[in-house]
Amino acid sequence: MPPPSPTRRTVLAAGALPLLAACSPAATLNALAPADTHRLDADLAYGPDPRQRFDLYRPRDDAADAPLALFFYGGSWNRGERADYRFVGEALAASGVMVAVADYRLFPQVRYPGFVEDGAAALAWLRREHPARRLFVMGHSAGAYIAAMLALDARWLAPHGLAPDLLAGWIGLAGPYDFVPIRNPEVQPVFHHPAVPADSQPIVHAARSRLPALLGAPVSDALVDPERNTVGLSRALQRAGAAVVLRRYERASHTTLVAAFARPLRWIAPVLDDTLAFVDGARA
Repeated sequence: MPPPSPTRRTVLAAGALPLLAACSPAATLNALAPADTHRLDADLAYGPDPRQRFDLYRPRDDAADAPLALFFYGGSWNRGERADYRFVGEALAASGVMVAVADYRLFPQVRYPGFVEDGAAALAWLRREHPARRLFVMGHSAGAYIAAMLALDARWLAPHGLAPDLLAGWIGLAGPYDFVPIRNPEVQPVFHHPAVPADSQPIVHAARSRLPALLGAPVSDALVDPERNTVGLSRALQRAGAAVVLRRYERASHTTLVAAFARPLRWIAPVLDDTLAFVDGARA
């Protein structure tokens, strides 16, 4: 069968938008993620709250020195379930990367910085349990924000006796890194609008970072401005001396960028290949 025509591919990509925006966003994509490509340790607790849990996807032939990535999903810090992102865990675990897909507390249960504190607690748990592995944080959209704050701002890991330099690198996909003033009414209360803390913005902390980073974004994104956020942070990190890989994806939207981890949608953007290349290149 010939590959889909550009028109057909456009239709398929558009169809992924409502799929990922529904209550069970990735049911179809998860159904197409083979279970025999990985081993799953489900519902591991990194804290006492029911939202402080993650699922750990292990490569089928898990080497002791395989890299380990902690993944945070998006949802405007208002919604999200780790079960909806099995396709991300499967894609990376099938390629030799152990992945923890984490839940975290959401608004209105917490406001900033509660979800960043959860990310730090999850990262500390993984460091304790897997001290020999090269460790990465990564995320999409609001999850990329959490990854960025853990990588760039030492305040969050310090209570655990850790620092960002424990990371081999970090990966942000379509992340908001410089978004004040906040226009989205759904996000405003999350960050105490109008009294949004200035140091809540990842770009404020870029000058102190030397961590390698992979920053990816669609060429056009109606939800998170890629020029201000992804390109802007890339430039700030490069000025600080950090090694940054910047990727812009022509066919991807804000939502289909993460959907492109799934097998049937990988033609949208080579985000999986770029992630694997970055992880492989960020060796100590």
